Amino acid sequence: MFAVYFFENKNVLLNQLLKRVPSVGEDIIIKGRKGKVLSVDSIDERKVHVQVALENVSKKKLIDDLSKKKKK
Repeated sequence: MFAVYFFENKNVLLNQLLKRVPSVGEDIIIKGRKGKVLSVDSIDERKVHVQVALENVSKKKLIDDLSKKKKK
């Protein structure tokens, strides 16, 4: 088991205990957001830091969804 820390820039997104460490270039989903693994750094035997680039979420699309709701 590995303690895997997922980072975007210097922000920690997620810590997980995993049996398999993700590889560079692999597509992953963290908290419902799609991303790609940029680099994998092994700190010690069990601790691994993974740099991730997440796709940007379009805020305009979210605003359009709110306008479709019924107004009371």
